[in-house]
Amino acid sequence: MEKSIFDPVDLHHIHLKNRVLRSATWEALAKPDGSPSAEQILIYEELSKGDIGGIITGFTSVADDDNYFGGMARLSNDTLIQPWSQVADVVHRYGCPVIVQLALGEFIQDGDICEPDQCSVDQIHSLVDMFGDAAKRAKEAGFDGVQIHAAHGFYLSRFISPAHNHRIDVYGNNTTGRAKILLDILQDIQKKAPGIHVTMKINGNDFMFNGLEPSASAVICAIMEKAGIDSIEVSGNGTSVAGIHPGREEGYFLPFAKEIQKACNVPLILVGGHRSIEHMNDVINKEGIEMLSISRPLVREADLIKRWKNGDTSPAQCVSCNMCYQTPGHRCVFVLKA
Repeated sequence: MEKSIFDPVDLHHIHLKNRVLRSATWEALAKPDGSPSAEQILIYEELSKGDIGGIITGFTSVADDDNYFGGMARLSNDTLIQPWSQVADVVHRYGCPVIVQLALGEFIQDGDICEPDQCSVDQIHSLVDMFGDAAKRAKEAGFDGVQIHAAHGFYLSRFISPAHNHRIDVYGNNTTGRAKILLDILQDIQKKAPGIHVTMKINGNDFMFNGLEPSASAVICAIMEKAGIDSIEVSGNGTSVAGIHPGREEGYFLPFAKEIQKACNVPLILVGGHRSIEHMNDVINKEGIEMLSISRPLVREADLIKRWKNGDTSPAQCVSCNMCYQTPGHRCVFVLKA
């Protein structure tokens, strides 16, 4: 039977009203303590009103002292549970599930940045606790799932990459060793936040010398599948490719997702340049990808999926200019000019 991006989907612990997710998008709008600002909450309300299948929040740090980017959202202490419950509540008001992306940019120990090679085993254990504790807070705030952010050069992305991790102990030495930190985090989340959907974002390719390659990414995904990960979003370094044209450059991370498919059967979410219904339906029908995620098209058209469902099936209006990264709150320049 032919599948459609508009099909509802039941994944473990979560029901999605269609196959399109809003991929985590940096907003840089959080308050100084890491709680969501009114403008952030409005962004999530606009997205949920637009019939998107589900929302993954912008990256949300698990550490109080992580200043990897400005305007950093956080779920790093219990005082942030209630403020973030406002996001879950407003999204759920429109029948949309929401997953919070748990991330770490800088791991600070004794006032200094502690990169993967420098961490003691005890420090790694404390990092694992930070992710598990943040997932517990996410569940208490009403989120439907959490995403372990292991892509795009963030801390966990560096930890699993041979370009950054040169350890020779159980947390290094080979692909399995470098993946152990993700395995530990997943198991800690499962213990502290049972019943929540756990997904992971991973690079299919680091696109750098001695970085994570598709074959190693596939091994890591297989390890996580065996441990019970519920879904995996496949991305890569070099995100937000410019100049995407519908029907031509769409789905640029698909080759890496196909490599991961050979190693495991966990439901895959594919991000990267999706702009047209025709392409997206082809990916789910011909390539066996379960879900698709989009970011920039929703910056320009928060109601893109609703527009498509209502009969205007022309491609997304996003021209992939990436100027949204230069505006306050990462708003589309074309929307701001309107």
